Amino acid sequence: MVVNFGDLHRGLSVEIDGVPYRLEEYSQQKMQQRAPTYTIRLRNILTGQLIERKFSGYGMELRRAEVETREATFLYEDSGAFHFMDTETFDQFEIDASVVGGDAKFLVDQATVQLVFYKGSPVSVELPTTADLEVAETPPAHRGDTQSGGTKPATTATGLVVSVPLFINAGDVIRVDTRTGAYVTRVT
Repeated sequence: MVVNFGDLHRGLSVEIDGVPYRLEEYSQQKMQQRAPTYTIRLRNILTGQLIERKFSGYGMELRRAEVETREATFLYEDSGAFHFMDTETFDQFEIDASVVGGDAKFLVDQATVQLVFYKGSPVSVELPTTADLEVAETPPAHRGDTQSGGTKPATTATGLVVSVPLFINAGDVIRVDTRTGAYVTRVT
């Protein structure tokens, strides 16, 4: 299916030269007595690379990519592969650790994620905005430690190191922003 400039919106999946991209930003610049110029920022769905493409003229056409997103549950990790289960069909999928990348530090058992499929096979994992992680270890807070802003490092059960307030102890569950890796709040 062909997509014109008027049909563009953030999150739209398009295919350019056989590679699927997700639209991040777009703009149009019109100059007097010239065809408009379109600037589009795209993120490669397979690699995560961000690129910028410019198109000129009224005949800009992009093809919609065969990308599908399904809700899945993280089951376990086994020797460099992450296993997920589709919440509707109960099909299980194995995704290589290189595809999951740094997002692995936010995955806990039974976490709900979005799996992105391209031409029927899973190609990437989209995390929710926040993740609840258990603090595995953190140094104790001492009286008078507030000079440095009142925070200390904490290592979660998944290996993520987060700067947390002084009142957080080992065993507490904290909510972490998956986009920035920053502490949000204490859950328990």
